[in-house]
Amino acid sequence: MQAVLPYSERTPQALNEELSHVRAAYAALKAKNLHLDMSRGKPGKAQLDLVNDILNYPAAEDFNLDGFDARNYGQLAGMPSARKLFAELLGTRPEEVFVGGNASLSLMYSVISKAYTHGLLHSPRPWCKEEIVKFLCPVPGYDRHFKISESFGMEMIPIPMTPEGPDMDLVERWAADPMVKGMWCVPKYSNPQGITYSDATIDRIARLQHAAPDFVLMWDNAYCVHEFEGDFIPFRDILTLCRENGNADMVFEFASTSKITFPGAGVACFATSEEQLQYMQTLLGVEIISYDKVNQLRHVRYLQDKAHTLALMKRHAAILAPKFHAVLDALEREIAPLGIATWQKPTGGYFISLDAMPGTAKRTLELCRQAGVVMTSAGATYPLGKDPHDSNIRIAPSLPPVEELEQAIAVLCTCLKLSALEKLLQK
Repeated sequence: MQAVLPYSERTPQALNEELSHVRAAYAALKAKNLHLDMSRGKPGKAQLDLVNDILNYPAAEDFNLDGFDARNYGQLAGMPSARKLFAELLGTRPEEVFVGGNASLSLMYSVISKAYTHGLLHSPRPWCKEEIVKFLCPVPGYDRHFKISESFGMEMIPIPMTPEGPDMDLVERWAADPMVKGMWCVPKYSNPQGITYSDATIDRIARLQHAAPDFVLMWDNAYCVHEFEGDFIPFRDILTLCRENGNADMVFEFASTSKITFPGAGVACFATSEEQLQYMQTLLGVEIISYDKVNQLRHVRYLQDKAHTLALMKRHAAILAPKFHAVLDALEREIAPLGIATWQKPTGGYFISLDAMPGTAKRTLELCRQAGVVMTSAGATYPLGKDPHDSNIRIAPSLPPVEELEQAIAVLCTCLKLSALEKLLQK
């Protein structure tokens, strides 16, 4: 078989011939009138069906848990058994866990909002009284983190991701600025790259010297039990590490059952020091008496413990793995020989991060949209939606069935080729 030449090694004539072939292939794909959505990391129907039996809990006559009636007021920090379950999943202590409603994003927003209106435990003043608030944002990163920062008018400082996590030399340099109030992190199977922070990176974060007394580490451990290949990989407890390094009150760790049970009807939590947790309860207690404890009860009865939860995640993995392989196999087959993009090969989480030829991401995704495939917007993985290289594309394989996913990836590969050829030939 004749080797495929990378586009960079082809003559202008050969590139023009390839462009004609790719345009014909693209026209054929458009003629299919596809309507495929890969814009968010949503579990697919098979995953939702997998946990339908959670609706059998609790039994109509049994709402008692930990000596409390889950239907009634009280237990602002969550039912003790729910706090214990999350503590076991995260490797922390129940007394450090606050269990809230169905979305960790809401809890993240609440922490930042309270920092602005009242300040955190060690804030000299509410953040709204500061001349400027800066926040460190590893990039590419999670668009909803950046939207929270944007909504409060923060100055977002991009921190490049490395294979071991955020560039810690830059993080340590910026932390010396008293106006830098915190950093977003997705430490395990990062969104979108699927990178797990190394032990060395985590150690440097835990002992971080920060000028702001109220510097907050927003530790979004969304994919703490979300392997789709291999066995569960234990993760170090950031709360203990921070406490051991004199940063006990620095971290808020977030997690949820959104991709374990139902995303729209799960349970979320944050974990922080006991002192910070007590302070936050005085603020949150003004706006809410308690969260949905019936749902907390439902999840405790259904998930039971860490071992039972991990067994359920193996069943999720059996559904997810073929989808990720469909994407990665297509990219290896269609794009790798051409030298027009690079990507991560995650073993957990919900995304694949692809870096296209600089200057082509927006064009690629617009071509996809015109061919009936909707993906996350170009630039979304950077603060304010501004990817300085117009390169990063977040692929979310989880929602479509495999047969639809294969069609969507065929479109993406064709659009990557077409935009690269247009760029090279300036057409």
